[in-house]
Amino acid sequence: MPDSAVRDGGELDGFRISFVPASAGELVSDFVSEWEDVTVSTRVWERQVEDGHRVDLRVHVLRGDRLGTLAELHAFLAEYHERDPAHGEFTEFQHGEDPGLISAAEAFWLAAPGVAVDVLFDPERLNVDALRPTALGITAAAAGSASPWESKDPLVQ
Repeated sequence: MPDSAVRDGGELDGFRISFVPASAGELVSDFVSEWEDVTVSTRVWERQVEDGHRVDLRVHVLRGDRLGTLAELHAFLAEYHERDPAHGEFTEFQHGEDPGLISAAEAFWLAAPGVAVDVLFDPERLNVDALRPTALGITAAAAGSASPWESKDPLVQ
């Protein structure tokens, strides 16, 4: 059963995160990076543990020409997360009109050619039944809302 209490996750690079399980950590951090010609905007929910911090939930918005198909996205994520492409038992799912794949701890979909979203859970911490509603709760932000990653600085893209 999904967490009955949820919170809003705000906007991340043009996407609205409307469903964050209450059991996800309270510490929230944003990062932007680039890897293999793909820009990755990331929001992380983590909690403090005895020996540091533990990540409960990650949302990545990925933008790059090499993400043209779901198969290309799947291959890219295998490289990015440093795992065997056959890792995990993914099944097909639809995120609205967008094709995606989902497992017990990860869901990703191609929002448009060159634009994708990847949601990762810590299955030891979060109820796996909350993964699908968390993923489905991520939608394109309203037109005209500014992305926090837009910048006039040519070094920040």
